Amino acid sequence: MKKIFVLLVCLFALQTVVRADNDRPITVNQLPATAQQFIKKYFPNVNVAFAKMEKDFFQTSYEVLFANGNKLEFNGSGEWADLDCKYTAVPAELIPAQITEYIKMYYPGTSVLKMERDYSTYEVKLNNRLELTFNKQFQLIDIDD
Repeated sequence: MKKIFVLLVCLFALQTVVRADNDRPITVNQLPATAQQFIKKYFPNVNVAFAKMEKDFFQTSYEVLFANGNKLEFNGSGEWADLDCKYTAVPAELIPAQITEYIKMYYPGTSVLKMERDYSTYEVKLNNRLELTFNKQFQLIDIDD
């Protein structure tokens, strides 16, 4: 009886794990409206090569890959979470003014290639390979090289 119970628990766990990572390709029109507007406003002349929706246990996220190699990630409501511009700079309008001022003061002549944000931090990668982490009050809390 114990073996049957253990087998059932294992099967249930396996089924849950298989369903937890449910990625599927989508069209740009299937992105949340906020994400669509974001792409039209800040990346109007760049062709989208691929878009996908990622569903985990409790959250949905979206990933957009452009033909030029840039990548955007959005949360379930369509707000940006990760901007990865490998060959171009992140649009200046998207970088908070306090972060822009800090970079101009301490790292003049550099540009932001990648920016991530979550509930408590902004992480910025510069073209000189430095990664700066700021808290929500835009105070520098870490530097990685």
